[in-house]
Amino acid sequence: MTDIVAATAADLATPFDIAIIGAGMAGASLAAECASAARVLLIEAEDAPGYHTTGRSAAFWEESYGGPGVLPLTTASHGLLDRLGLLSPRAGLTIGRAEDGDRIARFVDDYAALGVDIRLFDRAAIAREVPGLRPEWHFGAYEARGADIDVAGLHQHYLAQARRAGSVLKLRARVAGIERDGANWQVHWPQGSVRAAVLVNAAGAWADTVAALAGAAPLGIAPLRRTIVQLRTDPLPPAAMPLTFGIDQDFYFKPQSGRLLVSPHDETPDVAHDVAPEELDVAIAIDRFDHALDWRIAAVERRWAGLRSFAPDRLPVYGHDPAVAGLFWFAGQGGFGIQTAPAAARLAAQLLLGAPRDAMTEALDAAVYAPGRFAR
Repeated sequence: MTDIVAATAADLATPFDIAIIGAGMAGASLAAECASAARVLLIEAEDAPGYHTTGRSAAFWEESYGGPGVLPLTTASHGLLDRLGLLSPRAGLTIGRAEDGDRIARFVDDYAALGVDIRLFDRAAIAREVPGLRPEWHFGAYEARGADIDVAGLHQHYLAQARRAGSVLKLRARVAGIERDGANWQVHWPQGSVRAAVLVNAAGAWADTVAALAGAAPLGIAPLRRTIVQLRTDPLPPAAMPLTFGIDQDFYFKPQSGRLLVSPHDETPDVAHDVAPEELDVAIAIDRFDHALDWRIAAVERRWAGLRSFAPDRLPVYGHDPAVAGLFWFAGQGGFGIQTAPAAARLAAQLLLGAPRDAMTEALDAAVYAPGRFAR
């Protein structure tokens, strides 16, 4: 159940300070960070927030995931996720074959130099972590500090925080038009409209579409389809088995509630819509599982897909549009938007409100994530 006040006609009659388009993890977390200092409206196209990417994430917290440019956001987010009790420890393991030894070693050295607790494992060590691992897998990069994330718990935390601070939510409001109305934006959907001084584009896979409606240049934020399959296996996966990636980024798997979640780590270009898994991608996931583990598949129990949206440089986009006044980007958060949500939302709120940095964000370089980097 959504823990946030639904917008009434009276609410919508008065201009808001900030209107955020999209009530997934991005929009909800930013609303929570802004609502104590501004009057905030969340605009959501679906019947409930978090229906698309947020609600379909097999989320984890792993420092190396997303690359060096995302690492500072991931590291800065850990403290709050941990204090909220939303992390369950699960190590991360990236595995390679005999010919990948040098690549695994470089992977370890590169992230160790960035402060990640990561170690090089040999065949015996990775086989202890992942029983039934096929013999061609020889090396691993082991990250002891990883964790699973309670995605629904984090999303509801932010929705509740936003509610307590006075934010309201408009559901079933698929944005159809955006225009300037004097000092305000006017945002239209089929059954109504609202005015706001600042418009935040937190629309995920729809971010470029929203930008175009607001008269801004799209940034090339591309929706990519990711598939996940839930398997019942023989043997059942050990509960403490690591989240395991292939060094070629062509699969990952992890245990969950006695089952194994497997993804072919696909990034198939798609369009923004209610995406469904393709049978070919499910077959590829199963094939890659079979090349990694000597286990029997007893049943394919579930399959689903979600959209990840990346900017061209695969870094997130936080900041004011360089050409359109009053438009703020909070998008392009790929597959790392859950694990970086606390630091990303705090940084974006500080940029949006002109507030000073704090302990969570003081080490973050906002220019790295600014939309103006594409204009340059």
